[in-house]
Amino acid sequence: MKSGWQKILIFMLLLWQVLLLAGCDYYVNEQPAQQVPESFRNQDSRGRYDSIGKLGTYSISIPAGVIDGWARYMGAPGDFADPKIKAKYQRPPKTYDLPIESFGFKYRITDGDVYTSFRQTEEDYRHDNETLIPYGKPFPWAGVIIYGEYDAAVPLNFNFTVQDDFRISKEVTNIEYIQQPQLLYGLTVYKANNGIDPETGETWKSDTLTSDRMIHKDQAGNIKTYIDCQFTQHINSCHHMFYNDDWHIKVWISYSRTYLPRWQEMEGRIMQILDSWRVTREGKLLGKQIGKA
Repeated sequence: MKSGWQKILIFMLLLWQVLLLAGCDYYVNEQPAQQVPESFRNQDSRGRYDSIGKLGTYSISIPAGVIDGWARYMGAPGDFADPKIKAKYQRPPKTYDLPIESFGFKYRITDGDVYTSFRQTEEDYRHDNETLIPYGKPFPWAGVIIYGEYDAAVPLNFNFTVQDDFRISKEVTNIEYIQQPQLLYGLTVYKANNGIDPETGETWKSDTLTSDRMIHKDQAGNIKTYIDCQFTQHINSCHHMFYNDDWHIKVWISYSRTYLPRWQEMEGRIMQILDSWRVTREGKLLGKQIGKA
């Protein structure tokens, strides 16, 4: 005859085994029925993996160390306001078909190169920061953000944006943007109240709400480039946006006004950079990647 303590001990052991088995079953049942194989990803000389996805209409492989921050993909958890939905959300595997919403990088205007960590350009960027910016000298680096455009109903132009910006300026601040008679570097220029402060009758002393606006249209008359620039600061800056129909993307660039004459070259160079990152759907590079370490 087993004692009462022996019976209790045997019962506890059996119960523990049942719970353990139940826990294992639960764990197995929670796993995906089928794991999606990870896509092939290119690497740099340090073994770092590229960031991959589909930007607009093309699959790309962005060299490791290039992205300023991280790439944001369509349908990221941050897109869900409901925390319950966000908690249950499972990220799709990163493939060459996963749409990229946006990412940023640094581009050197003077030669079309790209900032990459653990590459000479990292040292160059640091050196320029230390030797140029403190002394008010033109900084040859531009900040670039690329946005994938996936809504076919949204036009790839700034027609409404420009019209609305000018309307708001007039209605809210009573500042009217007037087209200038002469082109500037091939751009149509608009100045706030013709560049004159109506309160003083003199040239604007501040460009907080009165930056110069510039546009460029395609042959169909659609505004494809929209730039605004400061004109009274020690180091004036420009914010430059353009659309590319082939890629179905919008590009935002920020740089010193010193380099405004090279606006068309900048657009072309940035598209060359993106073209160098194109790959097949299997991840095969179509050319030599600009910025690869």
